[in-house]
Amino acid sequence: MSQSSSITIAVDAVGGDFAPKEVLAGVALAVERDPEVHVVLTGPAEVVEPFAAAHPGRVSAHATTEVIAMDEHPATAVRSKKDSSIVVGCRLVRDGEADAFFSAGSTGAAMAAATIVMGRIKGVQRPAIATVLPTACEPAVLLDVGANADCKPEYLVQFAQMGAEYARVVLGVERPRIGLLNIGEEPTKGSQLAQDAHAAIAEHVEGFIGNIEGRDVTSGEADVIVTDGFTGNVALKLLEGTSKTLLAQMKQAMTSSVVNTLAAAVLKPSLNKLKERLDPDTYGGAPLLGVNGVCIIAHGSSKATAVCNGILVAARAVRGELTARIAESIASE
Repeated sequence: MSQSSSITIAVDAVGGDFAPKEVLAGVALAVERDPEVHVVLTGPAEVVEPFAAAHPGRVSAHATTEVIAMDEHPATAVRSKKDSSIVVGCRLVRDGEADAFFSAGSTGAAMAAATIVMGRIKGVQRPAIATVLPTACEPAVLLDVGANADCKPEYLVQFAQMGAEYARVVLGVERPRIGLLNIGEEPTKGSQLAQDAHAAIAEHVEGFIGNIEGRDVTSGEADVIVTDGFTGNVALKLLEGTSKTLLAQMKQAMTSSVVNTLAAAVLKPSLNKLKERLDPDTYGGAPLLGVNGVCIIAHGSSKATAVCNGILVAARAVRGELTARIAESIASE
């Protein structure tokens, strides 16, 4: 859509547990941090129009009359609620009126709308949800984390290709190292899917370093970690839960005595940096890779920081021509 350096991001104003307050606060942060980002808010007129009026030139309103609730069946809701904030946001991208779409609403509905309305990139068999994880070194991309519970080896080949392009565009990794999540390092380890996927990725994807085990996910050994959506979702939730528990335990230990509290005051700057690295909000949201446009899906509990970062990640993906790069990668096979 963009004919200049300006990037237009359609944002679902009413998606998420803390919408619209936190979504609007995140939009305000994003347009402040990136002067070339313009936001089109989709949602009820009484929500989007006053906010747009308060941010002339940076935010515009596209009023909608329907909202998809978290508990609605995704595909059914997308087909029946054509004037919902999610469907309209995806339609704006499809019609060239926006460069990307961001939502913290129903993951299933956002995924269904992007797939149905935007459509898949030619040759992509299954879109995949990717997420950025903190590691001991630089962040890594993990995919699929929930879009495809049942997979075929050829799906994982495409996940590897799409994840590599995302790592190049958003994380700035020139030559991504790609690992296949498995229960052992040997090519003959794991399920039949894992064994067949290992052979297929090794044949078709540059930068494949072989299998990596669960303990290596956060070691920084791989820049892109590929798996099926069931395993990826379990791994992601386990990592998120472990991080949350560890941070809570550290806080409790640091405040358990006067001496510890004084020590914590000295360590506070370093601990804050650690918390920021482990906080999912730092990375904004998860892209749905393989659809014909940039679509960022954030966690339902996202607050202003996550919304802001998700919008900025979307802008980075647009500037890096992520969709075109994925299309070229898939077409080359």
